[in-house]
Amino acid sequence: MSLIGRRIRGFRLVDLVALGVLMLLILGVYLAKTIAGRERAEIASAERQIGAEKARIRLLQAEVTHLEQPARIEHLSETYLGLGPVSIKHEASPDVLGDIALHPAAPSPKVEPAATPAAPAPQLMAAAR
Repeated sequence: MSLIGRRIRGFRLVDLVALGVLMLLILGVYLAKTIAGRERAEIASAERQIGAEKARIRLLQAEVTHLEQPARIEHLSETYLGLGPVSIKHEASPDVLGDIALHPAAPSPKVEPAATPAAPAPQLMAAAR
């Protein structure tokens, strides 16, 4: 009797080896699919996070655009800091700058803010939530 044709409890040795290899293949495919499913879930989670971060970036860019509006900044500087255009009597030519530096004028009194700064735009803050 050859090794291939040998029988163990009614089964040929080749049949038992083939069954063992088949079981290993089934187990390998099952593990590969399980690992691939887990990685697919991690990729989907990362893509969701990227989408949320992109939305947050767009929201922050819109808020920066709102905060950097020249008209808004001008209004705040006039209202809370007392800043405004320079009057003609305060303009100086380059020739007299040395004299001004040697004899500075008395400092002007500070202007206190009349109220608290304006709150951020409600539509931007509501969208952030």
